[in-house]
Amino acid sequence: MRLLVLAVSVSAVALAAACAVPGQDAARPGDPVETRPANGANQQPAFPGQTRAPGVRTDVAMAHTVVASGLVEPWGLALLPDGRWLVTERPGRLRIITAEGAISEPVAGLPAVDPRGQGGLLDVVTGPTFGQDRMIYWSYAEPRDGGNGTAVARGRLSDDGSRVEGVQVLFRAMPTYEGVLHYGSSLAFAPDGTLFITLGERSDAPMRPQAQDLGSHMGKTIRINADGSVPSDNPFVGRAGALPEIWSLGHRNMQGIAIAGDGAVWTVEHGTRGGDEINLDRAGLNYGWPDVAYGVEYRGAPINAGITAREGTEQPVYYWDPVIAPGGMTFYDGAMFPGWRGNLLVAGLKEKHIARLVLEGNRVVGEERLMTDLGERVRDVAVAADGAVWAITDETDGKLVRLAAQ
Repeated sequence: MRLLVLAVSVSAVALAAACAVPGQDAARPGDPVETRPANGANQQPAFPGQTRAPGVRTDVAMAHTVVASGLVEPWGLALLPDGRWLVTERPGRLRIITAEGAISEPVAGLPAVDPRGQGGLLDVVTGPTFGQDRMIYWSYAEPRDGGNGTAVARGRLSDDGSRVEGVQVLFRAMPTYEGVLHYGSSLAFAPDGTLFITLGERSDAPMRPQAQDLGSHMGKTIRINADGSVPSDNPFVGRAGALPEIWSLGHRNMQGIAIAGDGAVWTVEHGTRGGDEINLDRAGLNYGWPDVAYGVEYRGAPINAGITAREGTEQPVYYWDPVIAPGGMTFYDGAMFPGWRGNLLVAGLKEKHIARLVLEGNRVVGEERLMTDLGERVRDVAVAADGAVWAITDETDGKLVRLAAQ
């Protein structure tokens, strides 16, 4: 094991109260945090507050601490019961990091990955019965004949944490494709023990239509049992031509998922130039891509003539234009920041912050940008037992960072 020196942020900023939004401490209506012009200049939100929610601020002094560094493009972050963290590195390494910053050697026994482009070792979660069986689950870009594809495997983390044993591949996204983009790949267990998997549509123009094809896994949310079998109550079970593990369709590239205490599934996906989306991801519904989207193409042209709504497709709960490039996402349920309970925390890659979204029912009523002074791409975010927020940064010198009240 190698021990990393703690580097404490020089900025411990006490944020002044600014608004009075329900469920949020010491708040009043504020201007949106986003002030840049939208790329979809002529597009209008479908309902008030769907984008550019009022800015809010936390009336608590807080600071971030860099706990560990030297990680190579870390992607997934999962808390172990003893307070250590599982952290994936995209080139194919899984490490265990203590709360004090000691980084393990790579955990042995994982299958090979295809690390090109956006591929590699991606998300990791502990199983719902980890305390009894030590099972962990991970997603990765799997090298295959003719290309690659997102796969999900599980294995037992050895008692000493040095290796995974009895590895089983539970799911393989099909079709195989020779590309290097949009693997999706976030994982989350629901209260009923089922495993949700988010998938991208692989980005390239010929693949986009498969997000609407129930015979393809591309651009879908997937729901399987912990052993890889298909739950009998999935929405497309028994439907001719549909893959039974599909939960929802019409997604672009979901890299974050969070499941609320009531079992509601929330996902976040990348848009193009504009159109990052937060969705309340419900069984059997169509979220529109590529037929419906906010924002514009990377080259500036409209997406499908600029259509933002169509019968039979769902509107996002919230969208960003310009984008923040969202990574992982979690609900806050800790004690350190009681005013945040029930809020969504979303990692921002391009804009280098954590977005805190205040929810009222199924609507976003406030937004705050946290940890902006770190200046690095935030890939994933999680909450520790004491309520502190932990994050990893997607850099060649990636960091494990703790954000806490002072």
